[in-house]
Amino acid sequence: MEKKFFNRILYGGDYNPNQWTKDVWEEDMRIFKKAGINSATINVFSWAKIQPSEEEYYFEELDEIVEMLSKDKYDIILATSTAALPAWLVKRYPEVARTDYEGRHHKFGQRHNACPNSLVYQKFASKLAGTLAERYGSNPHVTCWHINNEYGGECYCENCEKAFRVWLKKRYKTIEALNQAWNLEFWGHTIYEWDEVVLPNALSEGIGRDKTAFAGISIDYRRFNSDSMLENYKMERDAIRKFDSHTPITTNLMGTYKNLDYFKWAKEMDLISWDNYPSYNTPLSYTAMCHDLMRGLKDGQPFMLMEQTPSQQNWQPYNSLKRPGKMRAQSYQTLAHGADTIQFFQLRRSIGACEKFHGAVIEHVGHENTRVFREVMELGKELQGLGEEILGSTINSKVGIIFDWENYWALEYTSGPNKDLKYVDQIHQYYQYFYNKNIPVDIISVDSDLSKYEVVVAPVLYMMKAGLAERITGFVENGGKFVTTFMSGIVNESDNVYLGGYPGPLREIAGVWVEEIDALAPEQKNGVEFHDGNAYTCQLLCDIIHLEGAETVASYKEDFYGDTPAITKNSFGQGKVWYVGTQVEQAGIAHLFNQVIAETNVKPICSNGEGLEITQRDTADASYYFVINQNTKKQLLPEELIGKLNLLTGEVINEVVELGQFDVLLLK
Repeated sequence: MEKKFFNRILYGGDYNPNQWTKDVWEEDMRIFKKAGINSATINVFSWAKIQPSEEEYYFEELDEIVEMLSKDKYDIILATSTAALPAWLVKRYPEVARTDYEGRHHKFGQRHNACPNSLVYQKFASKLAGTLAERYGSNPHVTCWHINNEYGGECYCENCEKAFRVWLKKRYKTIEALNQAWNLEFWGHTIYEWDEVVLPNALSEGIGRDKTAFAGISIDYRRFNSDSMLENYKMERDAIRKFDSHTPITTNLMGTYKNLDYFKWAKEMDLISWDNYPSYNTPLSYTAMCHDLMRGLKDGQPFMLMEQTPSQQNWQPYNSLKRPGKMRAQSYQTLAHGADTIQFFQLRRSIGACEKFHGAVIEHVGHENTRVFREVMELGKELQGLGEEILGSTINSKVGIIFDWENYWALEYTSGPNKDLKYVDQIHQYYQYFYNKNIPVDIISVDSDLSKYEVVVAPVLYMMKAGLAERITGFVENGGKFVTTFMSGIVNESDNVYLGGYPGPLREIAGVWVEEIDALAPEQKNGVEFHDGNAYTCQLLCDIIHLEGAETVASYKEDFYGDTPAITKNSFGQGKVWYVGTQVEQAGIAHLFNQVIAETNVKPICSNGEGLEITQRDTADASYYFVINQNTKKQLLPEELIGKLNLLTGEVINEVVELGQFDVLLLK
C-alpha cells in the first residue's frame, strides 16, 4: 500500500521565531540551509500571540514567518496553537480550565490545559483553526496541518460529568444495562437516575490513579475521555476542511501513551505522526516497537516522526547526551520502521522556561560550530541525496502482535493478582524475539484483518470484546498459528468475568482450563522445563493448567504445581494455539518461538544477521534494506546483502564489510 504525502523526506522540526528578534531569523535561515533542513513546524504554542483578546487577531508576525519560509521553499507544518490556553481566555471563562483527578479546578498555567468538554473552549479553538485555514490554506508550501499538540491528560469537571452521562446514555440506552455492565449490585452501588452517575476520580470510586473500586465505570471514563479529545481533534479538522480540502491533517501522538485509544484516533487522521523520546536506557527493541505501533495504526501506512531531540531531553530524570553517531542511527531506525520524515524538537534552543535545556539544532552558543550541528548537517546531506527514493515504501510482515488500549486500561485497573503486571511490558517481551531475529512485525488492533498473517501473538489478552474470539477461532481453523498467555480471555468489555473457567472464550481453541493463578513476588522465582531438557526461570504469575486436548510443551519445575503444564500447544482445525501460562525469561520465550516459527514460512530478513538491526521496506519496483549496528561490538554484513547498491554512498557493496557502532547501510 504505497502512499506518498510529501515530495521529499521532510527534515526539520519545531521552530519558534516568534520567540526571537528578526536578526536571529536571518541567521537561522542561513544555518538551516547549511544543515539541509527543508521543513519547519510553526505556530504550535502561539495562541496568545495571534489572538491577544476575544475579538482581536494579530497575524502580521505569522504572515512574515510564513512568507520567509515560503520564499525559501520550506515544507511548512502549520499548527493550530490550541494546546495552550491564553491567559485572557481562562480569566474571562474559568470553565475552560481542567479539574484534576483530586477534584481541584486549575487556574491559568502550563499547557494541554483545556477541558475538552468546555463549549467555550470548543467555540474559540474551532474558530481559530478555521481562521488559520482561511488565511494560509491556499499556500502551496503549507504541506501539513498540525492540530493541537500531544493530546493527553484528563478532566473531571462538571462539564465533563454532564457530558459523560450523555455518552453513557448513548452507549447503554437504559439504567438497567448500565447497572449490569458495572456490576453495581456489588457494595450496593445500584443507581436509579442518570444524574446519580459521578466521575470516578479521587472523590468517588478512585483508589488511586491506576486503581478503582469499579473498573467498569473507570474503563468507560477512559473511553469517554479519549472520545472527548478525539471530538476536539475532529472539530478542528472539520474547521480546516471548510477552507482547505486536500492538505493532510495530523496531530502528534506519543507511542504507547496510555490515556488515548490511538487505533480509534487513527481512523480520523490522514497520517500518523509521533514524538520519539527514548531515555538513556530505553531498549532499542522498545523504540522499534513504538515505531511499528505507529505504523500499524493505519495498517502499515508510512508515518511522520514529528519530534525527536538531536542531542538530549530535559524532562527525564537523567538527560544523557546522544553519543556521536547515535542520532543518525536513531533517525535511520525511524525510517527503517516506516517513517517518511525526520523532525526535531527543537531547531533553536529557547532562552528560558522549562525547555531551555532541551536539545536543539542550534545550541545556546548561537552558531553552527558544534558537534550536534555537524551531525545534523551530515544527516541532512544524506537525506537530500535520497530524494524521493524510499517515500511511500512499506513493510510486509507475516507476524502480527495485538495491541489494544481498552485491554491496556482494564488489565492495569485489575485489583490483583500482581501489581507488577504491566501491559506494555508484556507486549514488549514478545516483540523482542522478532526484533532480535530481524523478523518484520505488524502491531495490529483487535479489529485488524488476521488472515494476512501466519502468526498472531496476543499477550495478556485480558479483555475479550464481543466477536473477537470468533475471529481468532476462524484464524486458527484456517491454519493460523496463535500464541496467547496467562491473563487472557478473562473478562468482557465491562470487566465482568466470563464464567466457566479461564481462558473464557479462548478455552476451546487453547485446549486448556486454568483453575488458579499464583502470584510470585519479585524475589520469588519458579522454572519451566521443555521436553528437550532446556530449562528457564519464570516469575510474576503462574497459571495452574489442566489439559483439555492440548499437549504440554513445558512444565513447571517447583512448588505444589511442579511437573504440571506451564506452556501448552493445541491443534485446532488446520491451525495451532500455544498458551504460555507464566512469564518466562527472554531466552525461554526465544526457545518457544523458535519452535513456533519452525512450523511456518516466517523467516528473518537475513539468515545470519543477528547482532544487527535489519529491516526491509518495499515498493512495487524495489526493496530497501536498512542495516544498523547499534552495538559497541563490530558486526559483519550478512553475505546475502552483498551485491546491493548502498544508497548513502552510491557504491555497490561487493564484499563483506564490517560495521562499527552506529554505522548504517541503506541498500537497494
